Amino acid sequence: MLLAFVVSLLAGLATAVGGAIVIWQRTPRRPMMAVALAFAAGAMLMVSMGEILPKGVAALSETMERGPAMGATYLAFFAGIALVLVIDRFIPEPLNPNETEGRESELTSGQGQRRTNTLLRSGLLVAVVLALHNFPEGMATFVATYSDPALGLTLATAIAIHNVPEGIAVAAPVYAATGSRSKAFWWTTASGLTEPLGGLLAAALIAWVLPASLFGVLYGLVAGMMVFLALDELLPAAWRYQTDKHQTIYGMIAGLAVVASSLVLVAL
Repeated sequence: MLLAFVVSLLAGLATAVGGAIVIWQRTPRRPMMAVALAFAAGAMLMVSMGEILPKGVAALSETMERGPAMGATYLAFFAGIALVLVIDRFIPEPLNPNETEGRESELTSGQGQRRTNTLLRSGLLVAVVLALHNFPEGMATFVATYSDPALGLTLATAIAIHNVPEGIAVAAPVYAATGSRSKAFWWTTASGLTEPLGGLLAAALIAWVLPASLFGVLYGLVAGMMVFLALDELLPAAWRYQTDKHQTIYGMIAGLAVVASSLVLVAL
C-alpha cells in the first residue's frame, strides 16, 4: 500500500513539472507534446483493456460463475466511465482540463487590469477543477499499483505525461496575472495533490470496506475511468497540439505496442 500511495503521489506531482515549464519558459515543442499525450492514451487503453479488466473478471470468477463475473465486471467498467463523464458534465467547458490542454496561449490573452483579474480567476478556477479531476486518477493509479507494481508504474507514467500540460494550463494564467513564480508553481503543485488523496480513498476501500470477493468490481471501475480519460481527454488534447492526426495515431499505436510488449515479457 505504501508503494501504491507513493506512485499515485508522484503521478499527481507531475502537474508541478508543468508549472516549472511555465515559470522557466522552456515549453516543449507542440509536436512532441502531441505524440507524448497520444502515447499515454495508447498505454492507458492497453493497460485497461488488456490487463486491468481481465484481472477484474478473474477476481470475481473465484466466487461466481464466469458469465456473471464478466457481467459484473463489465457493468463496473461502464460505471467507471459514467463516473468520469458526470464529473466532466459538471465542469464548465472553459475550465475543463480536457479543453485547456493545447490552448495555453489563449489563457494568457487580454489587456490591462481586467486582463489580470480574469487571468488570475481563470488560473485558480482551473486549479480547483483540476484537483477534482485528478481524484479518480489517483484511485486508479493506487489500485493498479496495489494489484501489480509494474502495471501501476506503466499507468502512472501515462497519467504523469498527461498531467504536465494540465499543470501548464494552471500556471500560465496565474504567472501572467501575478508575475509570481512561486504562486504559479505552488498553485499548480497543490492542484495535483488530490491524486494521492484519491489513492488514500482507494486504500480505505480496500482495507476497510471492500470484501476480497468484490475486488474485481474495483478493477472494472478503474478500467472504465482510464478508457474514458484516454479517449475523451488525451487524444483530443494531442490533436489540439498537432493538426496532423496521423502523427498522434502513430504515437497512440506506439503506446499500445510498448505496453503489450511489456505484458508479454512479464508473462514469460
